[in-house]
Formats: sequence, structure tokens, C-alpha cells
Amino acid sequence: MKVDEIRKLNDSELLEELENSIKEHMHLRFKSATTQLTDFSLLGKVKKRIARIKTIITERELVRLIQ
Repeated sequence: MKVDEIRKLNDSELLEELENSIKEHMHLRFKSATTQLTDFSLLGKVKKRIARIKTIITERELVRLIQ
């Protein structure tokens, strides 16, 4: 997902996407540990998606605090 697509999600969808991404990251880590993972770049992509989602959640929380 791109940042623009993530920003369009509402709060509940954001939390759901974060949960799914964390589960996907854990699944990829297990595959990597058992040498079943062939595309190791997926680990970095999922980590970046998690960071983007967390950043947007933090931005929204800060906006709420300011208002």
C-alpha cells in the first residue's frame, strides 16, 4: 500500500491493516527461519508498511491532542 492509500483509511481500518501486517511479518519471519522464504525483500517491505501505518496513527493522535 502506498501512503496515499493508507491515509484514506479510517481509524478502525488502519488498526486492522496494522494487525494484518504484523501477522504477515511474523509469518514471513517464520518462513525465513525454516528456509522456506525465497524473496527476502518481502520482510523489508512489510516492515516499511508497518512503520508507515504507525506513523499515520501517531500523526492522527497528535492532531487530536492539538485540537
